[in-house]
Amino acid sequence: MDAPEVRGSLGEGRGAVPAAWIVPRDAVAWLVVAHGAGAGMDHPFLVGFCRAMAGHGVATARFDFHYMSAGRRSPDPEPVLRAAWEEAFAGATAMADGVAVLAGGKSLGGRIASMCAADGMPAAALVFLGYPLHPPGKPERLRAEHLERIEVPMLFLQGTRDAFAKPELLAGVLERLGDRATLVPVEGGDHSFHIAGRRTDPREVGAGLAEHAGPFVRRVAGA
Repeated sequence: MDAPEVRGSLGEGRGAVPAAWIVPRDAVAWLVVAHGAGAGMDHPFLVGFCRAMAGHGVATARFDFHYMSAGRRSPDPEPVLRAAWEEAFAGATAMADGVAVLAGGKSLGGRIASMCAADGMPAAALVFLGYPLHPPGKPERLRAEHLERIEVPMLFLQGTRDAFAKPELLAGVLERLGDRATLVPVEGGDHSFHIAGRRTDPREVGAGLAEHAGPFVRRVAGA
């Protein structure tokens, strides 16, 4: 039987964020997942990913940043995004019953998770569903310096046609990160992992990425 989805909030007081979690029986780890800039936690891509992770014995908690839950188009200022991430992570950790808790997300959500981890948020590892290394067309504006301060394993799931991450620039960053970083390239995939000329359900795309993320999380958890 599929693990049920439960909806509620993570965090405390006014800082709490709306969330949904899926907890399979005997979960070996929890993965907290944040959405990208333009689509919330209920986008089919993220739902498909989280549901598929349950099949690997990994609980997921996905959440909305405050701007998304308020119906605003523009992301909150970075300090507000980071505070939301830390609330969500603390809330999930309180429910995790002592198993490893990882952090990750799509694009913006993953980047903010990495910034929090670089400054001490105790994630056991990070999972990036398309890391936004630089703005499209602006490869000189790298968002990578803080990654070198992260000491835990990092999984980069990245389309080879992603306009937010030129492959040669990402390769240079990962070389500096050494064995902390694992890259899984999605050949022909763009920032949404869409492959030109192929019609694919976003849920299936997300579920496909879980085939790589699930074993990674299990290794981190020692399962």
